[in-house]
Amino acid sequence: MYRFLLFMLMGMALFTAGCGDGNNQGPNTFTVNNDGLSTFNLSQLRTQLNTYPLGTLTALEEEGLLMMREEEKLAHDVYTTLYNQHALLIFSNIANSELTHTEAVLALLERYQLTDPVTNNATGAFSNTEFSYLYTVLTESGSVSILEALYVGAQVEELDIYDLMRLGNDVMENPDIDLVYSNLLKGSRNHLRAFYSQILNNNGTYRPQYISQDLFDKIVNSPMERG
Repeated sequence: MYRFLLFMLMGMALFTAGCGDGNNQGPNTFTVNNDGLSTFNLSQLRTQLNTYPLGTLTALEEEGLLMMREEEKLAHDVYTTLYNQHALLIFSNIANSELTHTEAVLALLERYQLTDPVTNNATGAFSNTEFSYLYTVLTESGSVSILEALYVGAQVEELDIYDLMRLGNDVMENPDIDLVYSNLLKGSRNHLRAFYSQILNNNGTYRPQYISQDLFDKIVNSPMERG
């Protein structure tokens, strides 16, 4: 229990510190529109990454990058499938944002010459069997109704927030990874806000599954975070 509370307190601190600080990034590296769609400018990102010295990865940092490459693809693939099922624009829009998120992680893999776990870009194709399972479960759950699909969207963004906070704590002295992770976190918080707003508009209620209720409330009751 103590370790869980400590983790959540650290996560809340990261959320507070991440709001509006710009993350020392270059111009137009990460943009957010009025609906909260949070997108990397991949050309600008690569330029910014090249301003940092190439560090040395720990085993945990390497493992985290490989996982996030597929986890961001999971978000893209789930939302693409849910859009095809329900034709709700939020899924298409956020899927497009998520495509830049997984490509941002790929930029780090290429920078550190890590083997890309994504060997097949087809929707629902993953090297990690856990993501294959999650894709099946989430898309089947989301197929039931628009409201259930929106719940899935919130759940996916929660999972991203949980994992990014955890992986961020494993980053030692690599500001390039910090840059990407901090913007991924910002994007996930913005997308969670967007999904939650749609849930309320459809007369739904939602309880977080991966992060604390307190952190969830702080996120959804605060404004969209800009780039």
